[in-house]
Amino acid sequence: MTLSRLTLFTALIAPAMIATPAFSQSNSLDEVIVTAQKRAENQQDVPISVATLDGDEFQALQLGGEDILSIAARVPGVYAESSNGRLAPRFYIRGLGNVDFDLAASQPVSIIIDDIVQENVLLKSNPIYDVEQVEVLRGPQGTLFGRNTPAGIIKFDTRRPTQEFSANGKISYGSFDTVYAEGGMGGAIVEDKVAVRLSGLYRSRSDYVDNAIMSTAGDDLGEFKEFAGRAQILFTPTENLDLLLNAHTRDIRGTSALFRANIINRGTGGLISNFDRDTVFFDGGAQNEQDAETSGASARLDYDFGEMTFTSITGYEKGESSSVGDIDGGFVGANSFFLGNIAGVPNPLTPDTIAFPAETQDNLEDLKQFTQEFRLASNGSGPFNWQAGFYYFDTSFDVRTLGPGFPPETTVSHGNESWALFGQASYDLSDQFTLTGGVRYTEDEREFEAPQPPPFVTVNPTEVSDDNFSWDLSALYRVNDQFNIYGRVARGYRGPTIQGRDVAFSAFSGAVDPQTVATSETIQSFEAGFKSELLDNSLRLNAAAFYYEIDDQQFSIIGGTTNSNQVVNADKGRGMGFEADLEWLVSDNLYLQAGLGYVDTEIQDANLATATCGSGLCTPTDPQNNLGQALIDGNPFPNAPDLTANVFAEYTFPSSGGGEFYINTDWAIQGKTNIFLYEAEEFSTSGNFEGGAAAGYRTADEKYSVSVFVRNITDEENLKGAIDFNNLTGFVNEPRVYGIALTGNW
Repeated sequence: MTLSRLTLFTALIAPAMIATPAFSQSNSLDEVIVTAQKRAENQQDVPISVATLDGDEFQALQLGGEDILSIAARVPGVYAESSNGRLAPRFYIRGLGNVDFDLAASQPVSIIIDDIVQENVLLKSNPIYDVEQVEVLRGPQGTLFGRNTPAGIIKFDTRRPTQEFSANGKISYGSFDTVYAEGGMGGAIVEDKVAVRLSGLYRSRSDYVDNAIMSTAGDDLGEFKEFAGRAQILFTPTENLDLLLNAHTRDIRGTSALFRANIINRGTGGLISNFDRDTVFFDGGAQNEQDAETSGASARLDYDFGEMTFTSITGYEKGESSSVGDIDGGFVGANSFFLGNIAGVPNPLTPDTIAFPAETQDNLEDLKQFTQEFRLASNGSGPFNWQAGFYYFDTSFDVRTLGPGFPPETTVSHGNESWALFGQASYDLSDQFTLTGGVRYTEDEREFEAPQPPPFVTVNPTEVSDDNFSWDLSALYRVNDQFNIYGRVARGYRGPTIQGRDVAFSAFSGAVDPQTVATSETIQSFEAGFKSELLDNSLRLNAAAFYYEIDDQQFSIIGGTTNSNQVVNADKGRGMGFEADLEWLVSDNLYLQAGLGYVDTEIQDANLATATCGSGLCTPTDPQNNLGQALIDGNPFPNAPDLTANVFAEYTFPSSGGGEFYINTDWAIQGKTNIFLYEAEEFSTSGNFEGGAAAGYRTADEKYSVSVFVRNITDEENLKGAIDFNNLTGFVNEPRVYGIALTGNW
């Protein structure tokens, strides 16, 4: 972060930090209940690094039209980004993630919504609304949550039906005609027997980006419109039996990611001085149209036998999507995509050129996912508690890639079947000391097919499989009622991966089996930390330090002259760092929340190399092998910010009518981040930050509130990612949005 930006950041948050009245020890924070170990527990008693956001906090981040990516850097150690608009987010925890943009990509961060894993990247983009709580479980979570969780889990729990009637809603309107409306309502329909809850979401934005090449009226791109709904029915026919049924759907139409040609300064990095967020120069992409539909249903049954509870969780998800884009982010000559290619014509923004036009459409078709979990868990309040279960996962889908002539239309089919047995037990050796251990055995099988019509070569089917033991062992010591320390050792696992995107770019040439395969990766993690509630429980401070090593770490090599996409295994990877979460009720009027995370990551493979930018416009800094490829041994993991920090402050003051006025501000910082596997002067960021603020009034009973808000208050233009095969293409964050919001709770 530059000095000027740091000064601005300090100046903006300082008023909230210094407006501190005399500290009152009569205040205390509410207890936070989490289900990080698949049972309800006080967050302070869980021997895992867990951070939480309540539903209102998460909701406030989305008022400017943002989606699930708004969690990026709002929790220490967590980062998120996407090069596929609002349909395929990528998540990173403690530096671990996957930069693969393909619709079949696997990720080491698992997204779980209402107990159902969202495995495919399309399902990971499902909207979050009427949410009760967000839990971030850092570090390997393979014992209870399975494979593909070596980095951790982001877990979303929505509001469940209750016997008492309740309703809540929020609607906002902001710049660019940004509308956000969400809420839910429900209660008993048969007293003590049947309760329901209905929830919904609508959000939209109008076009605000001009296409200077093909536009005549302006405001051609940037719009989206999304609907989502959920219905839940809770049956409680007896005191021992609960059955929760959940059905949900989502439909979105809008603009995919906007790639922008040559917006990165050659040789130095950073955005060019005349970058214009409101203008693009596209000669293709069909207005970068994007749409998706997903739906699903789940059933959770809990039966209490007295000494133990049996739980069954069944889930089914399906979906499809289509996304087309001008991938080169500019034009090669006037309307060259339709009138013929004129290579070497400069982009009007910069002196750098675009070698050739590139337009691609990817469709995800016939996505189906079925999951089933059976679990038995003890109910005792004694020193020994346990749980054991069985889990089954099955998914299949097709990815169809289209282009106007190149690449040729191709379809690849993926399938993944997995099952697991797991168990966990904890024992209180004393009132102060608890040991917890668990193990999981997994069998995992993936299939890939890509039949091609003549004259293209048919790609041979591919099958890979593996089995694995994941485990963890932790100890929690209660020093006193306010301070706990813990240690944890865990082993996690990500299953084998098949990447078939290069079929679309290689099969036409006669190449056989252009798909690539990466074997399973395993992670060994060590973590130690403390959890504390101080100053009469008005201040909660939790922190952890960690170290991990990964064997056969999976990476995606993307780019080069062909913009290829291949998966490989590095020999090893290493990460170490810390995170701290603070929550402080300073007084009746001032509330503070802050977090800080740091991670140092390193690729450890002396022979692993990758092609650098295909455009030839970048400035690589890595040593090269005899093929001119960059040797990436010692480089940080891609898209792994070394620093993540966040702060939220709210100050309230009473009104004469019994209600209160409030003002709050929130900020997030992202430290140095390398975008690709190789290092180049152009492809890293440092000091990105964004902030928001709101001011409003809420009634004494907290039923109603009205506020004005602003997101990205300083209108920061942050480089979020790049494409390196054609030119210095980049994509950026959302613009500043300000507006008004109304909230009701009944």
